[in-house]
Amino acid sequence: TSQSGFIHIKMTSKIRSFLSTFVGGGMTRISTAGTFQNRTPSVYGGAGGFGTRISQSTMLSGWGSNDDTSVITNEKLTMQNLNDRLASYLEKVRSLESANRKLELQIREFYERRAPTASRDYSAYFATISDLQAKISRKCQENQGVLLQIDNAQLAADDFKMKYQMEMTMRTTVEVDVLRLRGVRDSLTLNISDLQLQIESLKEELCNGAISWVQQSGAVNVDVDSAESVDLTKVLQEVREQYEAVVVKNKQELDKWFQSKVRWESLNIYKSDITSWTVEVKTSYSKLSELKRTYQSLEINRQSLQCLQQNLEEVKSRYGSQLSHLQMTINRLEVELQQLIASIEQQQADYKLLLDIKMRLELEIAEYRRLLEGEHVEKKVKTIVEEIVDGKVVSSVVDTQVEDLQ
Repeated sequence: TSQSGFIHIKMTSKIRSFLSTFVGGGMTRISTAGTFQNRTPSVYGGAGGFGTRISQSTMLSGWGSNDDTSVITNEKLTMQNLNDRLASYLEKVRSLESANRKLELQIREFYERRAPTASRDYSAYFATISDLQAKISRKCQENQGVLLQIDNAQLAADDFKMKYQMEMTMRTTVEVDVLRLRGVRDSLTLNISDLQLQIESLKEELCNGAISWVQQSGAVNVDVDSAESVDLTKVLQEVREQYEAVVVKNKQELDKWFQSKVRWESLNIYKSDITSWTVEVKTSYSKLSELKRTYQSLEINRQSLQCLQQNLEEVKSRYGSQLSHLQMTINRLEVELQQLIASIEQQQADYKLLLDIKMRLELEIAEYRRLLEGEHVEKKVKTIVEEIVDGKVVSSVVDTQVEDLQ
């Protein structure tokens, strides 16, 4: 009938409009029972009408029952194909949503593993750590005490060493003084021998003088008392005894004077030498004591600086190892962060792609529903203009034109 023909024409126009936006890869040709002219666009390149080639065909036919039968058959095949493709798209959407949920679950688990857990009880570990820290502090104190004792023993050994060196210096000085005094003693012995020889020569001269004086006095007496008879032998004997007594007396006095003179001079020399030596020894001892104190203070400073240097080296090595460990951890975390960023970017791209597909599917499903419910008949023409330079797409412009047919 004409009414049924009108209905078929209406449904065919709806399906043809839907195929222009959803089904690609061919050209649909529909003939109506009356004189009706329409242009049906055909899209090549994929579902949803997002291809690169657009073609249109113009149809003109008459009314007839054979055409209605072919249209109904084409409608059934088209609807079946459309339902199959829609089911495949929905299955793909479900699989992609399932994959997205899995990725979100993996990301959540990853962050949960990375997040610090505050639910565990570490009180037992803290007690053990406190005990170990107390033991370590006690051992450090004991170690410091042992080090202090070692330092004190080292200082005492250095003190004894300095005393030994000082005693050895004093011994060397005394030995030098003894050698010098021996030289002085030898020179004094030579002087004493020389003086004794001089005394002997003086004694001989004195005896010779006494004898000559006696002889001269005897000659005079002989000349004066020539008349008298005197016993010359007796007189000479008396004179000799007198002069011998004088010689002995003079000798004793000269010995006493010599002994006193030599003793006094030697004592003065010794006293002056001893005084000078005592002053020099006291001065040297004071200088030595001052140098000893300076050396001890410098030695203590050197040992303290050496201990500080050792502690500084230990701290440097310990913190260097910790810094290297932290750097390795930072590098590992940076690599993991880069991997995570890449994974997030990939997931965002996948999510955008899925969202785009979902939106397109929703639009196509809505359009499909509108076509099935018979809302209105319209024609959509999408024109894609691409600018290609050196085989690469530089720009792309999509122009969509919608035309109502009712």
